[in-house]
Amino acid sequence: MRTLLRLASLILGLTSAVALAADSRPNVIVVLVDDMGWKDLSCQGSDLFETPRIDRLAAEGMRFTSGYSACTVCSPTRAAMLTGQYPARLHLTDWIAGHERPHATLRIPAWTKRLPLEQVTVAERLKGAGYATASIGKWHLGDPECFPEHQGFDVNRGGTATGQPPSYFSPYRIPTLADGPQGEYLTDRESDEAVAFLEANRTRPFFLYLPHHAVHTPIQAKPDVTAKYATKRPGNPPKRAAYAAMVESVDDAMGEILDTLDRLGIRDRTAIIFTSDNGGQASITDMKPLRAGKGSAYEGGVRVPLVVSWPGVTTPGTTSDVPVITPDIPATILDLTGVGGEPGQPLDGTSLAGVLRGGGLDRDAIYWHYPHYHPGGATPYSAIRSGPWRLVHFYEDDRNELYDLAADPGEATDLAMKHPEKAAELRLKLDTWLTDVAAQLPTANPDFDPARDRP
Repeated sequence: MRTLLRLASLILGLTSAVALAADSRPNVIVVLVDDMGWKDLSCQGSDLFETPRIDRLAAEGMRFTSGYSACTVCSPTRAAMLTGQYPARLHLTDWIAGHERPHATLRIPAWTKRLPLEQVTVAERLKGAGYATASIGKWHLGDPECFPEHQGFDVNRGGTATGQPPSYFSPYRIPTLADGPQGEYLTDRESDEAVAFLEANRTRPFFLYLPHHAVHTPIQAKPDVTAKYATKRPGNPPKRAAYAAMVESVDDAMGEILDTLDRLGIRDRTAIIFTSDNGGQASITDMKPLRAGKGSAYEGGVRVPLVVSWPGVTTPGTTSDVPVITPDIPATILDLTGVGGEPGQPLDGTSLAGVLRGGGLDRDAIYWHYPHYHPGGATPYSAIRSGPWRLVHFYEDDRNELYDLAADPGEATDLAMKHPEKAAELRLKLDTWLTDVAAQLPTANPDFDPARDRP
């Protein structure tokens, strides 16, 4: 009997080896953390957060010091991650369903509160090329008819229309994720689902999109890990200790993925991209020296951690200061997998293949457009970064602010008056881009009433 079992095992192993040899296309994993701040990793310079597994990923690939999210809030960045298009082009420019300021100075445009099915996602392109696809975690891109299973994903675990889980501990009350044992932690469950998908698809190319619900509110973490951080930094607010514990759970999930890829023998053909959907919440985590945080017009709202480990492409332990942005990620995936973009559909992102191999990027600027109000501080604005310069245009008073990020990463000194030529140059580029992508602009609000406006 044992001889028969050994023979069956040998045949299965040979079959797997033949399958692997027959299809050596790269697997791709994208890990998108919710609301993780720019400095919320050890490898990013934090002396509070403990993230040895994500640090290991950075040591195996390239860490970007000027990585940016496509928006200062989540849904637009998620749409950009899946389509390679700027939120301004998609007209999906705020978190769904957004904030209402009916008596503010400006009226926000009639923006799109879903990822339209007409948009072909990177998952649809890869699925059409024979990839197994899964979305595990937060979706937040529209109602059920726009859920992951209708956007190119074979598997949807946890993706709904909402932006945060009712609870991080089971019962989760997430319609698309069966509750686990009482007290099971959501980030652990998401990593378990990811591991199951990897094991089931080890012999074929796969695309795993893992948009963790963490570290978004509600701030709920494992009590023992929270206690560790409370002891590590006495006097730290309890919420910050719990937040640090949530970050550690995300790191644990990365460890599970890396260990599984090693165990399955497929790490050397699996690319991993790790980033965040926007900056951290300034009331919970520290973005310094960057200014402000999520929901603001400044660097703290959009500069995010970004790590790419692509075996055979990236050199281990490297860094890049090239400014890159969310739409570049799907453009890179479509390029390096050889699948290519959807014919006739714009692709605003630029493949980072050359940067990942140690080169530069032939691009003049990256852009943001947020014609909305947000409690994080933003009023309607658009922005451009070109080289070390960042210009922010505010629509309420038609004001420009100009910063030299090389000398002033905290955006403390507005140089628009000192360098009017540079401000005018960047404003012209910004306005040209807004026209090119048919961006929706805010307009004067006939119901403006400062006495009734409630920021």
